[in-house]
Amino acid sequence: MIDVRPVIFINGCLLFILGGAMLVPAGLDVAYGNGGWWVFLSAALISAFVGGLMILSYWQDRRLSLNGRQAFLLASSAWVCLSLVGGLPFHFTGAHLTVTDAVFEAISGLTTTGSTVMTNLDHQPRDILLWRALLNWLGGLGFLIMAVAVLPLLRIGGMQMFKMESSDVTDTLPSRLSNVAWSVAGLYGVFTILGGLALWMTGLNAFEAVCYAFSTLSTGGFAISDHALSRYEPETLWVCCALMALGASPFIQHLNIWRSRRWAFLSDSQSHWYLSFMGFFALLLAFWLWAVQDMDGDFALTQAAFHVVSVVTSTGLVADDLTLWGGFAQVTFFILLFIGGCTGSAAGGVKIFRWEVLFKLSGIHLKRQLHPHGVFPVHFNQAVLSRQVVHSILGFMILYMLTFALFALALCAQGLDMLTAFSGSAAALSNIAHGLGPVIGPMGSYAGLPNGAKWLLCAEMLLGRLELLSVVALCSRAFWRE
Repeated sequence: MIDVRPVIFINGCLLFILGGAMLVPAGLDVAYGNGGWWVFLSAALISAFVGGLMILSYWQDRRLSLNGRQAFLLASSAWVCLSLVGGLPFHFTGAHLTVTDAVFEAISGLTTTGSTVMTNLDHQPRDILLWRALLNWLGGLGFLIMAVAVLPLLRIGGMQMFKMESSDVTDTLPSRLSNVAWSVAGLYGVFTILGGLALWMTGLNAFEAVCYAFSTLSTGGFAISDHALSRYEPETLWVCCALMALGASPFIQHLNIWRSRRWAFLSDSQSHWYLSFMGFFALLLAFWLWAVQDMDGDFALTQAAFHVVSVVTSTGLVADDLTLWGGFAQVTFFILLFIGGCTGSAAGGVKIFRWEVLFKLSGIHLKRQLHPHGVFPVHFNQAVLSRQVVHSILGFMILYMLTFALFALALCAQGLDMLTAFSGSAAALSNIAHGLGPVIGPMGSYAGLPNGAKWLLCAEMLLGRLELLSVVALCSRAFWRE
């Protein structure tokens, strides 16, 4: 059997941190003289108490160590524990969400999905709106640390290609987590502060700037208004666009700039594909809006760029009713649901790196039709990819599409129409805030879905956030054997 005590210890530490984060909205309530502070304080005490018990259950003087199977278990259990406790404020505050809705909102926040069951956001208390944004920010930070420090070591979906150059193979996972966490958190915090200041300079008040800095950089997508960003000036949309693109860019490259002053980002093929892909679809949609929908040129470019970046980076924020853009735009956005940002970022989805490798494999297949005996290795950043990495990516893609199809069928069985079921499954698996159609579309909400559908989407959001294989491995009988 697996020794679960180190996993319990680290989960306890994370719950303790989550309890500390709950004091932020409590402090906001105190500052504004609202009475909701006691709910967040109570939830913080519960989180800290449970976390403290878990820490004490494995407290010891010797150095903590984790093996590969314990790391798999930690990656899955941490998100579940944090989501269950993170939903307490939603259930007990003025929002009065049911247990299902509270857990859904917390999972959506921490997985940086951004889907919501809350309505009338303009009339919700500020503490709840801040807590939603803070969950986005914490979830983005948590996944960045996992994507940079843990997933490359677990060889999930080809991510072994993205081990940090400064990492030592002899390091234990906890020491690696500790080293990377400080670096990622520092850089993430700097970007958040700069983003908040930029948003404030475009005319947002301090509260709005903080909330949208949290939800854009994390690629989370929680809005603080039912109208999302539709009321803001183009300057605000372009700043949000930059923050979303930054959050979905490879943080490994940013860390290398910070540590070694090497601008590898400029020569990184994944980054080139990422920027070129978004630029192409932004210009394509801008032309469509200008030529077919009779939008003004500047307005069409702003709207197209913002929404393409929002969907590709798996953020899901909106600044217009996309259902009015016509069928071409709807199909384009459905395709973009599957793309995702860069590997080693806060974004969800398949990831640009995997699509790049798949396109290269398709080209190699065509070459082999003309030259059956030729040798055509797959390159990435001037390095030859091993068969293990290529097979990892192919296995991930098959599992990803199979998961999407199975959950779409399960949602249809819950009574959802085909458009809602298929777009909802794609959005949840890619951790994007909204699907298509009048129910869960850009101006819709998940509040009207049956509870069974909400729990299915919760499971799919977690699967998408944890890169599928880290959860599927737990279902293997061999995983639990000595």
